[in-house]
Amino acid sequence: MTGSIRWIGTALAAVLAVFLASCAPKAPKEPEAVPPKLTLTPASFPDLPGWRDDTQADTLDAFAKSCARLVVQPADRAVGAAGKVADWQAPCRALAAVPRGDQAAARAYFETWFLPYAAADNDKPEGLFTGYYEAELRGSALVGGRYTVPLYRKPDDLVMVDLGEFRDALKGERIAGRVVDGRLRPYEDRARIEKGALKGRDLELVWVDDPVDAFFLQIQGSGRVVMEDGSVVRVGYAGQNGHPYVAIGRELIARGALTRETVSMQSIRDWLRANPGEATALMDKNPSFVFFQTLTGEGPLGAQGVALTPGRSLAVDRSFVPYGVPVWLDAQDPLDAEARLRRLMVAQDTGGAIRGVVRGDVFWGHGHEAELRAGKMKSPGRYYLLIPKGVTPVG
Repeated sequence: MTGSIRWIGTALAAVLAVFLASCAPKAPKEPEAVPPKLTLTPASFPDLPGWRDDTQADTLDAFAKSCARLVVQPADRAVGAAGKVADWQAPCRALAAVPRGDQAAARAYFETWFLPYAAADNDKPEGLFTGYYEAELRGSALVGGRYTVPLYRKPDDLVMVDLGEFRDALKGERIAGRVVDGRLRPYEDRARIEKGALKGRDLELVWVDDPVDAFFLQIQGSGRVVMEDGSVVRVGYAGQNGHPYVAIGRELIARGALTRETVSMQSIRDWLRANPGEATALMDKNPSFVFFQTLTGEGPLGAQGVALTPGRSLAVDRSFVPYGVPVWLDAQDPLDAEARLRRLMVAQDTGGAIRGVVRGDVFWGHGHEAELRAGKMKSPGRYYLLIPKGVTPVG
């Protein structure tokens, strides 16, 4: 279809819509949705539920990694709502003197240098907290036999745009696509990529043996691929095709295949394995597609560029919570509905499904227990941001 025909069709549709709207009875005006907004209310450490029961020393090394990234940035650069880089330099320098493993010293350090602020979306303090883990897959460097599912590198023509560089109101917003005839156009979606849109471009990083495992690896963002010779290749997030993340669990609920009470990562995985004839079509309903890179070092990298710490690294919506900020989490325990998960964490990552003011994703590490906790975690909760003393936060 040519551009002129498409324009005429669009114009006719618009005229028809206006005509029909003028003939239809006026519907009552719906109240406008309140846009999300981070509000921060001053609190004190005694206000933090379970503060004195946590082992804050377990968070010191995670926070030190974030500090190392923060302090090398320009001093006048904003750290989201939490002041400027200059405000973090003294607390980060003081961190080096805190003895590791000393719980009292760790707690005293945070109480000396920071003040907690209760976070809320406008006046709503509660949000959703989920979990993720470092998946483990079986793979090969060569295609063949059981290994037919590629994990792709980031294509050279994938362009990622930080909209905040163009409009202050769009800080934290990013889009991705490819340039065609001088215009940024949407990149291939999951369905087209799975049908071979990237074949022949030498983008295959490794080949794995299970499309369901590969699908969930993209949701988790990082994993370990155990190769045929027993060696391990660690892979991590390198980019995303720019299409929105769509939770296929909602589709299964809409079909009546699962309920809100039973939907989880494990129940979705079980359904996909039990229904191989429908699995591809269901997974394709999520157009988002993640590209990977090989990783070296101690663990998977978060979006801040630091190695994640199991049980202490938190993925957040960077539009509202900046990387590197210590966060006190108070949420329902994923394995015990009567217990609370209360601990000090550090905002070090993000994800396609992590959208909202009070929204977080706990990194649990790798292995069976990590997978179990991540798969079961759909916990209501709230959090507090720890901000250096002397800073008047924005929010």
